[in-house]
Amino acid sequence: MLVAVMVRLKGEAITLRPASFDDVDARLSLGNPAEIVEMFGIGRDDVTPLTREGAVRWIQGLVVHPHAWIIEFQGRLIGDIRLDRLVAIDRRASMAIGIYDPQLLGKGLGSEAIRLLLHHAFNELRLHRIGIRVLAYNTRAIRAYEKCGFVIEGREREAAFVNGVWHDDIMMGLLETDFSA
Repeated sequence: MLVAVMVRLKGEAITLRPASFDDVDARLSLGNPAEIVEMFGIGRDDVTPLTREGAVRWIQGLVVHPHAWIIEFQGRLIGDIRLDRLVAIDRRASMAIGIYDPQLLGKGLGSEAIRLLLHHAFNELRLHRIGIRVLAYNTRAIRAYEKCGFVIEGREREAAFVNGVWHDDIMMGLLETDFSA
């Protein structure tokens, strides 16, 4: 059985660290920018302001999650990254990441967070496979995942209804053998 040991993972520009309730105000200050949450499949008309209660619930979810980290850049919270649905017998999990500051997108911070997480997942947790789903219109994320070694494995047609339009989900995966190569 895989046991979660919440460690800090340090990169060149970012750190992945466990969440704490001290992060509530930092998460609240980032809000729910429409251009960010739309990439998660939430339509523009469905975006609601982030409340203190919402920020507390978000932090609570990360604090109790055995494989979730805050992404920290220059000493401040900018997002989170997680390994979800970890199946020990199959040595696989899915990954989710969110950078909540639109001004920090496209600077390689997400890619660095992904590489740190993958190194931990494959070398420390001894996973064999990491999968991810991404909306087809989230081309920035798809490029970041491909840069980190993920390959497109399939497409689920019209899987998400966002802004009144059906969109495809892209399934991507990375194997430990691909990562180590």
